[in-house]
Amino acid sequence: MINVFVLQNGRLNQVNIDSRADLENTTPVWVDLTDPNDDERDWVKSIYGVTLPGEDEVKDIEASARYYEAENGDLHLRTDFLLEEDEGPSRVVTVAFILARDMLFSVHPEDLPIFRLVRMRARSRPGSIADYKDVLLDLYATDAEYSADVLEGVYENLDKVSHSVLQEELTDEDAASALNAIAQEEDLNGRIRRNMMDTRRAVSFLMRGRLLNSEQFDEARQIMRDIESLDGHTAFLFDKINFLMDATVGFININQNKIIKIFSVASVAFLPPTLIASIYGMNFRIMPELDWTLGYPLAIVLMVASAVTPFWYFRRRGWLKK
Repeated sequence: MINVFVLQNGRLNQVNIDSRADLENTTPVWVDLTDPNDDERDWVKSIYGVTLPGEDEVKDIEASARYYEAENGDLHLRTDFLLEEDEGPSRVVTVAFILARDMLFSVHPEDLPIFRLVRMRARSRPGSIADYKDVLLDLYATDAEYSADVLEGVYENLDKVSHSVLQEELTDEDAASALNAIAQEEDLNGRIRRNMMDTRRAVSFLMRGRLLNSEQFDEARQIMRDIESLDGHTAFLFDKINFLMDATVGFININQNKIIKIFSVASVAFLPPTLIASIYGMNFRIMPELDWTLGYPLAIVLMVASAVTPFWYFRRRGWLKK
């Protein structure tokens, strides 16, 4: 899919592209390609002289491959954008940007909510976009806002887990559910931190390259400040995640210790009856109790008393309390 946008009175307006002729008759400021096919790649190359990177090139993580200036002067950037879905884990999608011929070209394998939001805002806020670099900065700024919204969701989910973990009685089932939820939020928080780190590198590259005018430079610095504040928030959430993880594991250990304590008390309590039964099971010839009429009942009474006495003593000392 190829989406082409032109600037009209400070607004981004989308132009329908059904053929190569439609693209040739348009002077876009932003060409956004979602999983482009071979024909669309050929159109961009033949009309604008821009070669779109392949999937393997986009995924290259080396800095020299993510931010560089080509021999013809085109600027290439690779930036990660967070994609959170209602079903399934969150993902990071790498987007390739090319700044050439006073236009912004973006290539990504699937549509992203950040791109949809930028397109919607640009249509509703006249004057917010002046050129192709404003579009790129707006994407980075919206990425920071999107990550901040996701972080708020992480905090709300951790707050629910906190209420579950710190309840008066935490069962093993509750603990297992809490651990699963904590692991998911830790993974999402880590992806947000990685995403913001990559965005910082991209914005820093633009600032160092002196590619921005004074207003754009100020906007880039504001994006960097927003990212810095998000870094502090992710660090706080990591601390909260570690605390909840330790607390959950601690409660699991407490539950296990309760079970072990019961078995330990039972084994100690039954040691005296076992001793008595062993003595009277020896059947020695000279044992006075063998001739007693009440010898057998006495042995039973002694075994019961020797079992009850430790339980009574342990309960009195408070060792059987949960």
